[in-house]
Amino acid sequence: MNLLLLEEADFSAADRVVLRDRRLTHMQQVQRVAVGDSLRVGRIGGLMGRAEVLRLSAGEAELQISLDQPAPAKLPLTMVLALPRPKMLRRVFQTIAAMGVPRLILVNSYRVEKSFWQTPFLEPEAIREQLILGLEQSRDTVLPEVVIEKRFKPFVEDRLPAIADGTLGLVGHPGDYPPCPRAVDTAVTLAIGPEGGWIPYEVELLAKAGLQPVQLGERILRVETAVTALLARLY
Repeated sequence: MNLLLLEEADFSAADRVVLRDRRLTHMQQVQRVAVGDSLRVGRIGGLMGRAEVLRLSAGEAELQISLDQPAPAKLPLTMVLALPRPKMLRRVFQTIAAMGVPRLILVNSYRVEKSFWQTPFLEPEAIREQLILGLEQSRDTVLPEVVIEKRFKPFVEDRLPAIADGTLGLVGHPGDYPPCPRAVDTAVTLAIGPEGGWIPYEVELLAKAGLQPVQLGERILRVETAVTALLARLY
């Protein structure tokens, strides 16, 4: 945990917070803080800064905080992602939050198993939990927006063109396509498929919506690896 994130419910006054949950456990068992120590903190959706430990016991900690630093800028990117396997989904949520993706749209695909949509990891609180872990890692306070679109064709035909308008639209897909561009300086709409990639029909629909296929080479990557590799290459 590189940043201690504070919820609205933690505040007992404008500059005081009281912690009693996993963050307290982390402070005691990992950071091994003592009264008088200083920690990096941030208010979810707000500023970052420092906190001094005023009081520490087995059951709670009281901190005095000073917030004066803005959160780091997000990437100018919207990611469209075919729903991955549930265990991988949790890691993807952490990754996109850590790397500064502001908006993630989860979509269906021919190769997405129907059972994936039943996972409890898609519950709002479960999503938020993983996003917060990513923010703590990268020292950010602003939660990405996560949108769920279970019907691929209506989304791609009716809503994706407006999302991609004015951006560089790309589809990560293995095959005989141009290489993914490097170090772009423009907004991007990026679609990443499921294990095994998009089917040809889906690639055609995405292209009609303004997203052109690009590739990272001959190797077939796991979804979580492709997400990281494409973001690193683009930005």
